Amino acid sequence: MTLLITILFVAGYLMIALEHSFNINKAGIALLLGVLCWTALALNSPDTHFVSSLSHHLAEISEILFFLLGAMAIVELIDAHDGFDIIIEKITTTNKRYLLIIISVIAFILSAVLDNLTTAIVMATVVKKVITEKTDRYYFLGLVIISANAGGCFSPIGDVTTTMLWVANKLTPLTIITHLFFPSLVCMALPIALSMFKIKGHITKIELVKSENTISAFDKNLIFGLGLGCLLFVPIFKTITHLPPYMGILFGLGVMWVVTELIHKRKDSFEKGKYSVVNAITKTDVPSVLFFLGILLAVACLQEIHVLQNTATLLNNSIGDLKIISVIIGLLSAIVDNVPLLAATMGMYDFPTDDHFWEMIAYCTGTGGSCLIIGSAAGVAVMGIENISFSWYFKNISWLAFVGYLAGFLIYNLQNFILA
Repeated sequence: MTLLITILFVAGYLMIALEHSFNINKAGIALLLGVLCWTALALNSPDTHFVSSLSHHLAEISEILFFLLGAMAIVELIDAHDGFDIIIEKITTTNKRYLLIIISVIAFILSAVLDNLTTAIVMATVVKKVITEKTDRYYFLGLVIISANAGGCFSPIGDVTTTMLWVANKLTPLTIITHLFFPSLVCMALPIALSMFKIKGHITKIELVKSENTISAFDKNLIFGLGLGCLLFVPIFKTITHLPPYMGILFGLGVMWVVTELIHKRKDSFEKGKYSVVNAITKTDVPSVLFFLGILLAVACLQEIHVLQNTATLLNNSIGDLKIISVIIGLLSAIVDNVPLLAATMGMYDFPTDDHFWEMIAYCTGTGGSCLIIGSAAGVAVMGIENISFSWYFKNISWLAFVGYLAGFLIYNLQNFILA
């Protein structure tokens, strides 16, 4: 059974990687993969205990999907009110190199305050409005994924892995910030520096075209400020209430819904509909969400048959060196979901709070996913929004992410050696 499910997973993964060769949408492949893995488990199980396990996994997956839908809807709502024009108007440079640095740094900082998934969604919208040429846009978004994952790594609320380690009392917030900031910065900065050899020239300055049905400056600023405020409030909401992030994002969406209804209540139904949450939801990338669902279901099945736990045990028994194990676990997180992989790792080791091992694991699982476009939530979101293929990212961005990943890890160890 384990072999069959593993073969199914690998086959499905390859089909997703070669999506453009098969000309089959990745969402369809992912859904089939998720269902087939669980079907294989069901047909080979002596009892029906797996049904309750599936429900448990689905509850965890649903939290991610509802968060993704809520964040996408808020971003679409800001966009409908031309809110992102406020950012675009501030970007005056047309030099591609300067622009790449600006966008990457914004993603890095924003990810630490929000989280890498929300940041990727916001920045994908901004990049789409600033850069018209598709290849350049893909390249910029590849660096956004690297920057968002790196920025989320040094913040206890920026990435699910650091949050998990914080909640489990493996790391304290001060340690996460002070010990992982410079490695994360190098992880972002080196790929940008290497990109300077490829990125040249200038972009065509986009003239912002006012829509026929103009939004007042007050409404535009209100929705932009309120939308970003709702996104920023999510980690605060989580800290205060201890409720999961999707509750915070749904709260924010509810607030946005009420406010937009009130400010457009005097408009006719057609005009009002263009600026409504209902219209924003119809513009969200549902296939991307379904792709996420299928992939996470398949990974949950691997977790259920203990493939991930066994992999962690195998690494521990065969290698032993914690630094090498950390690097490998980080690279594995680019293939399978880093959450169950981290959970398996946390269950295997009993190091004290703020031990160097937990710091290495936080860095590696947080940034290693950038090596493949489907290796992180940020990558999956950008992949769905811009339809970037697995193969294009692998050829053009993966090596940059890998070099940055290793460089950041070396800086972390050098930092420890100097401070020891």
